[in-house]
Amino acid sequence: MNKYFLSEEQQAFHAEVRRFADDRIAPRADAIDEAGEFPTEIFAELAELGYLGAPYPEEWGGAGADAVMVALLLEEISRASGSVGSSLNAHISLASAVIYHHGSEAQKRKYLTQLTSGQVLGGFGLTEPTGGSDAAACRTRARRDGRHYRIDGAKCFNTNGTVNGLFVITARTSDEPGSRGVSAFIVERDTPGLDVGPADRKMGVHASPTATLYFEDMPVPAENMIGEEGNGFRQFAATLDWGRVNVAALALGIGQAALAAAIDYAKERRQFGQPIGAFQGIQWPLAEAATELEAARLLVLNAARMYDAGMPIKLESSMAKFHAAEAALRAAGAAVEIFGGYGYMRGYPVERYYRDAKMYQIGEGTSQIQRLVIARELLGRLS
Repeated sequence: MNKYFLSEEQQAFHAEVRRFADDRIAPRADAIDEAGEFPTEIFAELAELGYLGAPYPEEWGGAGADAVMVALLLEEISRASGSVGSSLNAHISLASAVIYHHGSEAQKRKYLTQLTSGQVLGGFGLTEPTGGSDAAACRTRARRDGRHYRIDGAKCFNTNGTVNGLFVITARTSDEPGSRGVSAFIVERDTPGLDVGPADRKMGVHASPTATLYFEDMPVPAENMIGEEGNGFRQFAATLDWGRVNVAALALGIGQAALAAAIDYAKERRQFGQPIGAFQGIQWPLAEAATELEAARLLVLNAARMYDAGMPIKLESSMAKFHAAEAALRAAGAAVEIFGGYGYMRGYPVERYYRDAKMYQIGEGTSQIQRLVIARELLGRLS
């Protein structure tokens, strides 16, 4: 039964991705997490399958997948490995999206085709060491110098930072207050004045490297500005509306993996002469997790379908991201408790799921920021 009302094309795509995730990613997930190494071989396979350009038209080297298919892709990849899902999402939902939606035809021809083919991986530089949730308080500066802009500053928490070949970043090009003076630029990795710091040591998603980018008098050609001066923050904000649907799908995948592991364990583990799944104390958290994750999936699919229909999704994407992140962490926490002492041990996957799930309460807008966005959309700006 097709309970999610997917088209035949969407169902076939989902089945293809699920097989790939189970066969090629899941068996390696623990090893790449333990080693903390970016899975280059997996990404080469993702490129061959067209997944690195999944959402973009064929004319730009993409696969032409709709938003529902992209959400299904990210859920299944994340279910197999939170690290692979996080790195894939940063590439297709962030850097590539800004260039596709706001870049010139020349920029798409030169850069987007490199991204969709997997020739390079893309990164998204928005957050600064002093910025956090106040992303409009951009301190990285870009000053015009003839045919170039010269950029000074830093961007932190850049997913895939140590392996990216291309970055889309924001920098302040005027002294106008808030977001109005912020512009977006495409930066190639070998640009003089760009220094990529070492991979951050993180709680989870160990095989998805993040790093700080440092800019010192970095020359960027003026034609690498995306759109017009002062439009960078609006471009990134629009990108994040769709991106939050995809982040919600990532969280959902981890939560689903945790729930499946807990169900299997509850059936196999025996105490007091019967499977622990026979006890109400085990049944209730499983029931709660399953219900919350099902609600998250419906929120994700609804927001994706609205996006495909050209409808605004600021409210729906924030709801999906907020609920999926919270549901995934609760599901992973319940799984750790159901596994008991083993759940706290390295080598059991639920420990990894818990560490990975925590990121989605923070990344691409914290749960607190999602509450704020939702409330503002419901009430309108009161001031």
